[in-house]
Amino acid sequence: MKYEPLTSLEEVVGKAIVDSAYIIHRRLGPGLLEKIYETCLQHELRKLNFEVARQVTIPIHYDGLVFDECLRVDLLVEGKIVVEVKAVDVMNPVWSAQILSHLKLMGLRLGYLINFNVPLMKEGIKRFIL
Repeated sequence: MKYEPLTSLEEVVGKAIVDSAYIIHRRLGPGLLEKIYETCLQHELRKLNFEVARQVTIPIHYDGLVFDECLRVDLLVEGKIVVEVKAVDVMNPVWSAQILSHLKLMGLRLGYLINFNVPLMKEGIKRFIL
């Protein structure tokens, strides 16, 4: 399947997300709570002057109704990139589907699933493009 290229902003922010995840993992290592990594990632990205919102509600439009208490995104960076943060031993395949659903529902193209509970950070980062 052929995709449209990402914008330069999406590429820059995506690189900053990955670089920040490496910094956090190097400093803190694995084994902490998910919320700690989420807070640190928000902090690192804000230091780079990116707009970062935590626990963003995704409204669901269905059959003429709007449900706004259903889904949440861990981080929304620059209003364009979804980041789900995990700190688990085993990744659940449904989380990949969740990221794709979040991107579709929000009309966005780029998302990351980042698991900090890994020996090497490169094993914990998965990128999704619609």
